[in-house]
Amino acid sequence: MSKYKIELDRDVCIGTFACVAAAEDFWTEGDDGMVILNNSVYNEETEKWELIIDEDDLALNIDAEYGCPVDAIKITKISD
Repeated sequence: MSKYKIELDRDVCIGTFACVAAAEDFWTEGDDGMVILNNSVYNEETEKWELIIDEDDLALNIDAEYGCPVDAIKITKISD
């Protein structure tokens, strides 16, 4: 099963929460008005929040990525 990496740039996020509406199990409204990628890890090198997901969770998160008006979310395939 393929694996995908979600990257969230919270510095770009403007808090429309379209991602929360698309995939509420993965995305949460933060107290600071920005989105939180649940269970993610902060990558100090890229300064982005990252989460590895399976193909089963891809469709919901693609909707979250496409729904983001400022492209704060990026999903890339990392393995087959």
